[in-house]
Amino acid sequence: MTKPNILIFMVDQLNGTLFPDGPADWLHAPNLKKLAARSVRYQNAYSPSPLCAPARASFMTGQLPRRTGVYDNAAEFRSDIPTYAHHLRNRDYQTSLSGKMHFVGPDQMHGFEERLTTDVYPSDFGWTPDYRKPGERIDWWYHNMGSVTGAGVAEITNQMEYDDEVAYHATRKVYDLARGHDDRPWCLTVSFTHPHDPYVARRKYWDLYEDCEHLLPEVPALPYEDHDPHARRIFDANDWKKFDISEEDIRRSRRAYFANISYLDDKIGEVLEALETTRQEAIILFTADHGDMLGERGLWFKMNFYEGSARVPLMMAAPGIDPRLVTDPVSLIDVTPTLADLAGAEMNEIATWVDGESLVPLARGGTRDTPVAMEYAAEASYAPLVHLRYGPWKYTRCSLDPDQLFNIEEDPNELNNLAGDPAHQGTLNSLRAKSEARWDLEAYDAEVRASQARRWVVYDALRSGAYAAWDFQPVQKASERYMRNHMNLDNVEENQRFPRGE
Repeated sequence: MTKPNILIFMVDQLNGTLFPDGPADWLHAPNLKKLAARSVRYQNAYSPSPLCAPARASFMTGQLPRRTGVYDNAAEFRSDIPTYAHHLRNRDYQTSLSGKMHFVGPDQMHGFEERLTTDVYPSDFGWTPDYRKPGERIDWWYHNMGSVTGAGVAEITNQMEYDDEVAYHATRKVYDLARGHDDRPWCLTVSFTHPHDPYVARRKYWDLYEDCEHLLPEVPALPYEDHDPHARRIFDANDWKKFDISEEDIRRSRRAYFANISYLDDKIGEVLEALETTRQEAIILFTADHGDMLGERGLWFKMNFYEGSARVPLMMAAPGIDPRLVTDPVSLIDVTPTLADLAGAEMNEIATWVDGESLVPLARGGTRDTPVAMEYAAEASYAPLVHLRYGPWKYTRCSLDPDQLFNIEEDPNELNNLAGDPAHQGTLNSLRAKSEARWDLEAYDAEVRASQARRWVVYDALRSGAYAAWDFQPVQKASERYMRNHMNLDNVEENQRFPRGE
């Protein structure tokens, strides 16, 4: 059987509620809408942990953060944990990454044979939280609300420069793959940093949303004291007291966010056009690492289990699988076993290595009744939080906080915590038992604290004396590109042309 090529698009901080069945009708995203029309759309897909590095390590391994040890944005991703890139290489795939994956530690490949860009974020331990100092803000890297008050228009930013580069290298790679110099099947991962804040967009995309009817959140800001304890910790971590957020700030932030979805749509369109014009076929998967609250309830960014933060888009177009809408809850940890399944690997070959399940049976009309698990032990937490999505229910447990229980079908905005309602004690007790069987919170907390303490010692030591960065440094072999005097000109022109002889 011919192994299929695989093209993966990942974006950063894209709210899954904006993808009820592909992109919402009012979003200007023609390329993603075209992709959705031929894809299986997983309506209720969730991040394993609503923060970049933990979510991405889980996405690549099929394991939850407690197993990977990637608890936060400065936790090492160990080189002995197999990723989908390793599993595919074992099936004779060529694997490449263009863009962000937020690897922390000296291993900056994790199974990729080739990386086309550096990362947009640092790869060391400098962003390590510290549970020994609850409430401490590290001003030089913690989010604050300046992303909201500073929203607006710009033609170039740090992040735009990065994503322009990601798209360029990905498109060039697609053309290069078409030349046929390597006869292996390929897996190319293209990972952008938008629409992650700061909420700044190019004018051409900003203007698309001048009359948008969605520039204010459905649930306006709640008083600080009316939020749950973890949400209050997020407000404090974001230094909210130093900022006066106006309605115009909210409108401009959301407008720029929507504009950046359109910017991404153009970038993804460039890569898809290269695929189409070079007559290559591939399974195409589109997703995000986590969402963005976008001002709902007054919350921004991520770091919680509410739908805006934890739910992500997930679409998959694959030959032989008809487009459909799947409503069963799924997780990003399901992607690795799915890719292995589609590449022809026996699932028992990787079962030891993953917590997730293949999405292929659901794509072919099956159902699933296992709960979706999520974890959070990073910025703004003082102890790990764990979560189960089971049927219509969402249940959160933390040793520091009261339980939360929401019925997402009856209460989509998660405003009515049913944990204290006597009518729902049976459901609460059942979900608590499932949670306790899966997680020992005291042991989990001890593991996180030990990891944080070790990293602070190592980080401080490595900043004393000579500094050797772990950041990935892309190297171009200029002497092997274009025409050089150790090459035959006729061969170069013929071999680098696609299609040949037309």
